[in-house]
Amino acid sequence: MADGSASGGLRDARGRLIDLDSPLALKAHRTNLLNVTANALCAEAFNDEPRRLRIGGTRSEHAVLFEALDESPNSLIAADVFQHYMAFTFGLNPDFSGAEGADGRRRYRASYLRLLKGWLFDSNNAEGAVLKGWVESRFGLLPTYHKEPILRFASDAWRTYGEEKVATRFHNNNINLQLDLLYEYCQWWMRRGWPDAPMPSRASHIRLYRGVNDFEEHHIVARPDKRTAVLRLNNLSSFSIERDIAGQFGDYILETWVPLTKVVFFRDILPRYPFKGEGEYLVVGGDYRVGVSLL
Repeated sequence: MADGSASGGLRDARGRLIDLDSPLALKAHRTNLLNVTANALCAEAFNDEPRRLRIGGTRSEHAVLFEALDESPNSLIAADVFQHYMAFTFGLNPDFSGAEGADGRRRYRASYLRLLKGWLFDSNNAEGAVLKGWVESRFGLLPTYHKEPILRFASDAWRTYGEEKVATRFHNNNINLQLDLLYEYCQWWMRRGWPDAPMPSRASHIRLYRGVNDFEEHHIVARPDKRTAVLRLNNLSSFSIERDIAGQFGDYILETWVPLTKVVFFRDILPRYPFKGEGEYLVVGGDYRVGVSLL
């Protein structure tokens, strides 16, 4: 980070003046596992002209999965192919237990399904920390909120997040690799062009909504006018495809066009699994220009 004291304050890698009380001073990791740098990914300009993202090596190492998906005649069979592959590869059972040990007892095994279920119940629990930690390690984006705003590394908020994201209860059984495959499957699914998909196969963005009561969880980068804001969203955030559903979570509605390359999960890609919140999308964060309106 450059020392901008000569120009009246500290500035980030893109020359922006840093508010020392902003979430982690608007930092990002220098490296990630993508074909796009973390600084480029979190910039507002990326959302205007998004690029296809690839988590290094995931598709090539699991080519047999994507070859089988390409042969799927419909989205239900594709979902079954994906879940059967995940169950076989990671030894997953519906009750999240693993194979029997020498003593005959089954032991808990971390599962992407359990993390998703936990996130949809409360994104600030331990499951949410593991998911945010996965985004941090793969995309290079730091969380701005977990139970409370995370303003600095040397803080109780960062320590709580750090302890929860590596807790062995959920952070085992190659959980990051499970999430890599979930993301790549989601990206494959959206571009397949299913008739029942909420977006056409050639779409680059989808309009989504988020309800908030205040901006505590999101740092305000700029406020061009009363109806528009540029926000640094948490590194993983929930949106809804339905404005009315978003309105159940706050008096202010944030409306934005999300690049499909930043969508990690939505219920349609696993229609047989009993997730609640059918309109919820998990979205990678960064700087977003949003419309702000009252319910």
